[in-house]
Amino acid sequence: MMLKNTPERWGAVSQLLHWLSVVLILGLGVLGLVMVELPRSPRWFWVYDLHKSLGLSVLALAALRLAWRAYAGAPRPVPGTPRWQARAASATHALLYLLVFAVPLSGWAYDSVSGLRPLRWFGLFKVPKLAAPSQELQPLVRDAHEWLFWILIALVAVHAAAAFYHHLFQRDATLARMLPGRGAASPSSTPAAEIR
Repeated sequence: MMLKNTPERWGAVSQLLHWLSVVLILGLGVLGLVMVELPRSPRWFWVYDLHKSLGLSVLALAALRLAWRAYAGAPRPVPGTPRWQARAASATHALLYLLVFAVPLSGWAYDSVSGLRPLRWFGLFKVPKLAAPSQELQPLVRDAHEWLFWILIALVAVHAAAAFYHHLFQRDATLARMLPGRGAASPSSTPAAEIR
């Protein structure tokens, strides 16, 4: 498999970064929902530190994905895709990138204004604070982090539903070209709009 993207499909690096992001974001979502129910204990601090470290990892991964996409390009829309669908997909991707940056940044900001103990990325090194502690900003930033997360989850659901719609009903290569070990779409999966 090619490492770099081609006009027809995503390369191995893009696929790896995409699916790693999916796993981390879903894991962070579950961890975030569980940790707010935990009683204050040594485990509570450990879970919070893990959540923060994983969130910073998602932020770094998002920057890497964006840099790789700028370098490797992106496949063209599947032939036969209506222009409005291609534009909707582009807008959705842009919003996903924006939110994948905004959610961890808002979490980092919340950690900063909360004035909690120093944040250490997986215990390896200290992460600087983005702002001074602030009782006034703390609930606003916390709510922003939570709302941004739910908007991200909703958009991910729309993105996944569109991919499955293309795979199951349009029978095109939209989903398959982001899966490892898959070649180009076979003629049987060519959209009806292409067969003339």
